[in-house]
Amino acid sequence: MLKHLPTYAIISLALFVSACGLMPEKTDETQDWSATKLYSEAKEELAGGGYDNAIKHFEKLESRYPFGTYAQQAQMEIAYAYYRQGDQAQALAAVERFIKLHPNHANADYMYYLRGLINFNDRLGFFDFIAHQDQTERDPKAARDAFDAFKQLAERFPNSKYTADAIARMKYLVNAMAQYEVHVANYYYRRGAYLAAANRAQIAVRDYRDAPAVEEALYLMVRSYDALNLSELRDDANRVLKKNFPDSVFFKGGRAKETPWWKVW
Repeated sequence: MLKHLPTYAIISLALFVSACGLMPEKTDETQDWSATKLYSEAKEELAGGGYDNAIKHFEKLESRYPFGTYAQQAQMEIAYAYYRQGDQAQALAAVERFIKLHPNHANADYMYYLRGLINFNDRLGFFDFIAHQDQTERDPKAARDAFDAFKQLAERFPNSKYTADAIARMKYLVNAMAQYEVHVANYYYRRGAYLAAANRAQIAVRDYRDAPAVEEALYLMVRSYDALNLSELRDDANRVLKKNFPDSVFFKGGRAKETPWWKVW
């Protein structure tokens, strides 16, 4: 095919190919960095919000110096960087990997705590009712996962510096999950599904007995059983409500305005 090209075109093509061969290959600027420099640069990127670059640096650090003093620290930092980046799946994967590889690490308690935080900070999706969205369309799985992670931290590391905060968040999550059940119960009640409403309210009473939402859950049970003409169950629920909440606002026709219980963080 080349014999049909003009001579000048063949010469130009040859020069171009030759020139391409002389161009220096693109190199990785970090290839000669020490472990200390890689870690320092990664931390600087992390502090400045450059999470992608931070993760890349930490991964190179772990790969090039797998037995050095920074390797395990890099693994933890990768999990934290993904968490700050908002990549829940990658953050959880990094946490699980670290816990599996280093179950007895001195900072294992922090990784359990971080696992809880990753799920806990998904609560904005869980608490869509705060933004006046339909809470019944949400699945509180993240709240349950966060609770389980914080519970494991509290049980395995009762003296950890993170445990007190984890316990406080667990209380918050218990209230959240109870409130979720009440929202679902209200949803069913408004649509005339009284048996479903009573059953969901009963879950809040049974599983989250110390949560503030239990008061409203009992009231919903009273109303639902009344709508179903189940007078005996209605009276039982009403008796429990009066015993535990003798001054309940629901006896006066509603709930008073108050600061939302969820305004903690």
